[in-house]
Amino acid sequence: MKQESRETFQVYAIGRVRREEEVVVLEIDAPFRPALKDLDHFSHVMVFWWADEFDTEEDRARLHINPPYAPDRSTGVFATRSPFRPNPIAVTTCPLISLDEGAGRLIVTGIDALDGTRILDLKAYFPICDRVQEVRMPEWLTGWPEWMPEIGTVLQERYKERSNPTTER
Repeated sequence: MKQESRETFQVYAIGRVRREEEVVVLEIDAPFRPALKDLDHFSHVMVFWWADEFDTEEDRARLHINPPYAPDRSTGVFATRSPFRPNPIAVTTCPLISLDEGAGRLIVTGIDALDGTRILDLKAYFPICDRVQEVRMPEWLTGWPEWMPEIGTVLQERYKERSNPTTER
């Protein structure tokens, strides 16, 4: 059987997540700050980030997990929001509290990334593109809220529990 070729791509970090006490700051590197123009007109921003803590050969090879919200179920990682992925790219839609374009500082809430996490990209949240009216969800997610609470999620605690052998493994 012929081995599949793997394409590679160059991805550049554009900044880092900084946790300063109770505030989450997205620090954008100077060369990318002009791209922040007019982002402050939006209430939410989609933050694409690299799940650094899960960027190992073993974690990238993990294709099935037991999600913490359905521990009795084994599912493929593409059916989850797990950081265990072939490419540990994560996305969080965050309320944008404030933006200092010149300093490259965005204050957000609700991001489930750790301090120092590299940011890959930002996209303004457009309901027409990023929200759908009719969705189908699996039964193991029954009882979840219809909308993300403005305070975000508690998923960051899951990242801190990485050494727990029962968490998303």
